[in-house]
Amino acid sequence: MTPLPSLCVFCGARPGNLAAYTQAATDLGTLIAARNWRLVYGAGDVGLMGEVARAAQKAGAATLGVIPTHLMQLEVGKRDLSTLIITENMHERKKVMFMNSDAIAVLPGGSGSLDEFFEVLTWAQIGLHRKPIYLLNIANYWDPLIALLDHVIAHGFASPTLRDQFTIMPDIAALDRALSSRHAAAE
Repeated sequence: MTPLPSLCVFCGARPGNLAAYTQAATDLGTLIAARNWRLVYGAGDVGLMGEVARAAQKAGAATLGVIPTHLMQLEVGKRDLSTLIITENMHERKKVMFMNSDAIAVLPGGSGSLDEFFEVLTWAQIGLHRKPIYLLNIANYWDPLIALLDHVIAHGFASPTLRDQFTIMPDIAALDRALSSRHAAAE
């Protein structure tokens, strides 16, 4: 039996201030199920993490959640997932999520989401993987981050090829098109 393609979703443990963020998380969870993909995420039942997971589960997707022991209470570790893995620390969490995914999508989030994005981006930059990284720029949330990366490149601290390591997506529909064409090309 071929395993389901898996999409790793990095996102906030808070909902943020705009309804568009929550809607995008819900739409992404629903999309994962509609495309018969498995959700791989941080196993929290709060914020955008919880929204993505609940929507994916409601629509029938398989779910793999990975959470470190010390965040089980704070992020309300979701125990009704298809698979729940409890790790010792954050680094192990990121590694397990990454290893169990075929692509990465980054919704709005805080410092944890930034940490996750920069880790997989750095791994791609130094040639450790070629998995696609999709930065979901919902309501232009990531514009300052994109400007910062352009600044880093402009000042000679990264090659312009850094921008080739991730794809900016304006919404979930654009991600759907990208995942569909990528999956079709792989078959």
